[in-house]
Parts: sequence; structure tokens; C-alpha cells
Amino acid sequence: MVSSPNDTVVTETSDAICRITLNRPGSLNAINPDMARALKQVAAEIRGDDAVRVVVIQGAGDHFMAGGDIKGFKALLDGNPGAAGIRAHFDEMLGIVHNFIADFREMPQPVIGSVRGAAAGAGVSLMLACDMVLAADDSFYTLAYCHLGVSPDGGSTYALPRTVGLKRAFEIALLGDRFDAEAALAAGLINRVVAAADLQAETDALAQRLAKGPTAAYARTKALLNASFGNTLREQLAAETEAFIESTLSGDFAEGVTAFVEKRAPVFDGK
Repeated sequence: MVSSPNDTVVTETSDAICRITLNRPGSLNAINPDMARALKQVAAEIRGDDAVRVVVIQGAGDHFMAGGDIKGFKALLDGNPGAAGIRAHFDEMLGIVHNFIADFREMPQPVIGSVRGAAAGAGVSLMLACDMVLAADDSFYTLAYCHLGVSPDGGSTYALPRTVGLKRAFEIALLGDRFDAEAALAAGLINRVVAAADLQAETDALAQRLAKGPTAAYARTKALLNASFGNTLREQLAAETEAFIESTLSGDFAEGVTAFVEKRAPVFDGK
């Protein structure tokens, strides 16, 4: 069973869906060292848990994640740790953050982001690490790092140009302007905008649909899509061949074919 080492992150697993709730609502779920460590542990556990078929990431309260814990940054600087101390702190923290970002991108399970309120800074980075994102119509976004005088982290400089294109990525990263859900949808940052009151129900419906799907085929599809940016056409075709053949050896393939012939809905067990 997936569990969090502290209360900054809450996990709940039912019906093969693991729901991860960022749980610092009083700080707009800003990420601090405790939350970073919790997300690292949770992501690693999910990646190795065959019982989890879908992951949902959401924020407690009215917001998804409003970036890093800036009050924590100020406390660090006020302690006068010197350049070596600052470097050591952020080298450790970003190592932890980048570990769970990579795990969410690379884990075989589909990862759904369910976004309400603010997604800023690291919140955008985490959102970009999700495979699909549903967003409330009153949600809003800013990459924000430039306002603190730092460059982005959390894989956003990798994911953003691949998602919105290079020119738009420069605009989002260098200006740090705030934009709404419709603009995020138009840019391809999110998949669907829903009424805020319907976000939970819509997220649950999508998670349940994916949880009933062909899990192993989803995992191969996710891996293929992630690898496509670094492959030549022939390399991608070869990878598709191998993944397709592996899929045909599964029980889900036999079930899918049989269900089609029998004109009924397939019942996949994910194997």
C-alpha cells in the first residue's frame, strides 16, 4: 500500500487508483522539503506497485500548488549560510524534486493532474509531469520563476517547449505572466477545462475509465510516446514493433479480440 512519510502529502488507494493530495492548503500547497521528500517516496512506491493502475495528483483546498515555499527560502537566506550552504541546500532539494518528476514521467501508470486554483512555478512543473490534466475553469497559471530571479526547475524547461513550442515557451518562462485555463487549454498545457464544481467528478470518471483499461498496453504506449522525441523514425518503428508484439502475448489482447468478435465490451485485467 502506497503511503506518505508525513502529512504534507496524503495518499489514498482504492479501485486501483492512487490519489495523491498535496496537503499544505494554508500555504497554497507550496512545496517545502517535507513535501518534496514525501513525493519522492510516494512516486517510487507507486512505480513499483502493480496494484496501482492509475495515479491522480491534486491539491487540498482551493489550489493545486503555488510553487516553492518562498518563506522557507527567506529563512534560509536569513541564516547567512554562504554560497556553499545555499548550493548544498538546493543541490539536495532539487535532487529530490527531480527524482520524483522523473518517476511520474517514467512510471508505467497513467498520471492525471487535477488542477484547481493556482498552478505556479513548481506547480506548473509538476503539472507538466502528468500525462493528462483536467482543470477547473477558474484555475490560473504562471511559471513565475523569473519573478524570484531564478531559472526554472522540475523539468519545465524540458517539457514546456515540447508541449507549447519554443517561442511560446520563451514567452511563458521569461515573462512569467499569469494566464487562465482557456489560455492553458489553447497552448496544449491541459487537456480539458471543466466547471470547478465538476472537477472532482470528472477526474474520478477519467481515472476509473483508465483503471479499467489495458494497463500493460497503456504502459507501453506511455513509454513509446515519451521516447518518440529522441528517436529517429526507424528507431520508433522498431520500438513500436517490439511493444505491439509484447502486447499480443497478453491476456488483455486475447480479451480485446474476443470481445470485439462477440460484440461486447472488453473486461481487461491489466495483464
